Amino acid sequence: MILLKNAFVVDPAQQLEGVCDILIDHEKIVAVGENLSAEQAQIVDLTGKILLPGLIDMHVHLRDPGQEYKEDILSGTRAAAHGGFTSIVSMPNTQPPVDHEAIVQSIISRSRAYGYADVYPAACITKGQKGEEITEMGLLHKQGVIAFTDDGKGVAHAGVMRKAMDYSRIFGGVLISHCEDKDLLGEGVMNEGIVSTELGLAGIPNAVEDLMISRDLMLAKLTNSRLHIAHLSTKSGLAMIKAAKDDGVSVTTEVTPHHLFLTEENVRGYDTNTKVNPPLRTQEDCQALIEGLINGDIDCIVTDHAPHAREDKEVEYDYAAFGISGLETSLPLVWTNLYLSGKMTLSQLVTVMSRRPAEILGLDKGTLKVGSMADITIVDPIVEKIVDSKEFASKGINTPFNGLLLKGWPDKVYKAGRLVVDGGRLVEWEGNAWI
Repeated sequence: MILLKNAFVVDPAQQLEGVCDILIDHEKIVAVGENLSAEQAQIVDLTGKILLPGLIDMHVHLRDPGQEYKEDILSGTRAAAHGGFTSIVSMPNTQPPVDHEAIVQSIISRSRAYGYADVYPAACITKGQKGEEITEMGLLHKQGVIAFTDDGKGVAHAGVMRKAMDYSRIFGGVLISHCEDKDLLGEGVMNEGIVSTELGLAGIPNAVEDLMISRDLMLAKLTNSRLHIAHLSTKSGLAMIKAAKDDGVSVTTEVTPHHLFLTEENVRGYDTNTKVNPPLRTQEDCQALIEGLINGDIDCIVTDHAPHAREDKEVEYDYAAFGISGLETSLPLVWTNLYLSGKMTLSQLVTVMSRRPAEILGLDKGTLKVGSMADITIVDPIVEKIVDSKEFASKGINTPFNGLLLKGWPDKVYKAGRLVVDGGRLVEWEGNAWI
């Protein structure tokens, strides 16, 4: 048994916010309260630390299978734990794409063997992500698939998307929509506007995203199915989602730290680490997204963790790959920019980074209730560190946040009652034996 003593505990699912103790027996939380004691328990004094339910990221690219030189399940789950995440959803745009039961089973079994974070695979909406024929969604769901998406591509044909929505409704599945009109996207590499014109780079207008958001919201209303809009980046898209929610459409949405805290102005140095899809937008968009997150119109924060090898990024801006390695900077970015700035409470932070993702995905997680899995993230609020991608556990060091001084770093992380991060460092293990 492990007895976590004297931490400041935050769990909005229990309306809990205050100093108390948590007792862990094997994988589960067995007691929460003040002045707990237990014979033969390992006592961990967390005075001055802040204890949260394990963070959940429902949008992560693990690149496995097929591009393990960029990331694999082991390095990706180590990066997740290092960033405070105990559960992640892996995107299916791998090589080959996740559209068959055998790939799903492989992802689940290997992630369990490594033990750093739970991986819940998302599978493709269409076979091979070709946008033509939907996958065997019911069978994949039975194998452990938690959501369906062609992330990386929009489903171009409305009829195919409607069919997928109709089918997913049978078993209550969630469709995650990558909202992008490929024809309108063209050769765009950054937000379309004055900055793209000045830099001589092809632009991506908001309409590339907004057209597909509008279409999929109408389809979700038509089919009465569950829709989740991925990596929202526009003020106008947010307005449509809010209106759809008010109209009773079963829609949720997410936002990334880079779309909250960076704008098209950050592209001026041609740093390819700022090249992301959807692109960094305007300050007006950023402000609208922050407000939407705080007032609940946006449901959760995700990283859209997209690791790349150096050769994919150290090229001209036009030819660089889209994506940011985000698992290991997300919590301190949100902590520093939203919590410490007074824009968001700790309870709100836990809601958007743990509780709401669990609710959307139907996971019995995102809480510290007695009987729940002992997935726990502990933050030392005093620690202040500079972002240094060389210290990442991820193979991807492609981040535009290098050099930033941030607070809110994970100090300890427990995954199913097992310590996987201690003092901000990963607990190493060999084979099946932790050391």
